[in-house]
Amino acid sequence: MTTIFIIHGAYGSPQENWIPWLQRELERDGHTVFAPQFPTPERQSLSSWMKVMKKYEKNIDEETIFVAHSIGTAFVLHVLESLQKPIRAAILVSPFISPLGEKRFDSINKTFYTTFDWKRIKENCKIFVLFHSDNDPYVPAEKALEVAERLDKVIIVISKAGHFNAAAGYTQFPLLLKHIEKLCQKKKIKKRI
Repeated sequence: MTTIFIIHGAYGSPQENWIPWLQRELERDGHTVFAPQFPTPERQSLSSWMKVMKKYEKNIDEETIFVAHSIGTAFVLHVLESLQKPIRAAILVSPFISPLGEKRFDSINKTFYTTFDWKRIKENCKIFVLFHSDNDPYVPAEKALEVAERLDKVIIVISKAGHFNAAAGYTQFPLLLKHIEKLCQKKKIKKRI
């Protein structure tokens, strides 16, 4: 079975939005799921989040899948830069890597907006799936496109999904689950060959 990490966003937690539902569904399928709590908004920084992630290093291998939301997507890209071996895939929901122009978020997210080593990121993860909404109130389309262009990937745009949070009705995310299941199926098929 696959090890899956679910990374929340700023002002967030693993107990909100679609994260608890996704964790239950994946664990029901026999996967190992980690949904760490990162410090936010107090003490939120790239280094404080990396410190939390360090505890899970031994659980990351070539079959690992990262699922991240909002600033968690920039965090996952930093994690990918630091890995010594590649992972299977990363799914980025409402991705961005530069200031949003909203003080409330930019003030606590600023340490995540550093230079990225895109070559290393792509060496450490071949499969990326990106989701964005056409009416995200926080992350403008051009911010998500910036990430897609750097990764040479296409964004899956979902109509009227807001910020993919509970406020937009996202306490479940079946399409996301379907993509994870597909990635896990590919792994099984490869192993059989």
